[in-house]
Amino acid sequence: MEDKNPILDTLPVRPLKPALLRGWKCKCPNCGSGPLMNGYLTVRDTCPVCGEELYHQRADDGPAWATILVTGHLLAPLMLIVFEVFRPEGWMMALGFSIVFLLLALFLLPRLKGIFVAIQWAKRMYGFGGEDISHTNGT
Repeated sequence: MEDKNPILDTLPVRPLKPALLRGWKCKCPNCGSGPLMNGYLTVRDTCPVCGEELYHQRADDGPAWATILVTGHLLAPLMLIVFEVFRPEGWMMALGFSIVFLLLALFLLPRLKGIFVAIQWAKRMYGFGGEDISHTNGT
């Protein structure tokens, strides 16, 4: 049986869809105005606009895994189509698709990390309004 925390049940629901869109834009999942990242992939400790604590996030290898998954599923069929239609030289395909993969991965990685942080924030995971409250309740 799952332990329910009555304090968590009284907290307002954080809508997931706006948080995901804000995460994709690398903005704070709470206000949507402040930058989520400090640099390319480092998540800020707090939002400079609304003060939301962001240091709780635990994205770990999830964004890298999702980036490889998405780019692989986009580029694999494209490689087959390009090879069947144009029949380029092997070195040309290897170079071309390596560059495309690199650019796509560099584009997607921070956005997918923003989505992972936004999901954690919206679902109150890892201290985003969940664990910190349950510890103060004595459970």
